[in-house]
Amino acid sequence: MKIQTTRFGTIEIDASRKLRFPQGMLGFPDCREYVLLETGDESAEQQGPSFWWLQSLDDPALAFIVTDPLLFVPTYRVPVHPPQMAELGLSKIEDAQVLVIVNKHGQTLTGNLQGPLVINLHSREGQQMVLSDRRFTTRVPLAELPAEQPAAMAG
Repeated sequence: MKIQTTRFGTIEIDASRKLRFPQGMLGFPDCREYVLLETGDESAEQQGPSFWWLQSLDDPALAFIVTDPLLFVPTYRVPVHPPQMAELGLSKIEDAQVLVIVNKHGQTLTGNLQGPLVINLHSREGQQMVLSDRRFTTRVPLAELPAEQPAAMAG
């Protein structure tokens, strides 16, 4: 299927890659269908953890950078309670993928560990959780970006 995006233009994706968030996400209740796209930055992938674009299929202008929080915070755990497990159709937590939305603040990439995305790997349905655990915030530092080097002067 072809999708329209403002960042990448028209791209073709396999319809089986769609993710559905029946309740939407915080601030975007009407955007319920998404797809994960690779960032296309091969150098970043070779140097370290992977980041993806979570592209909305409902709004071509809406896309989030996401990552697996365990790559940065190995002790991070999302407490998924039985009612949430049932909503997501999960019989065991191992059938879920957890992602967090990434933001850039100055030269620091931060992750929203207070609002993780929990996705059922089989049904491809997800939910954004809101954690009350204050150990993790909406701006947990994940990585520092290298300082931009000034262009070399021709001599």
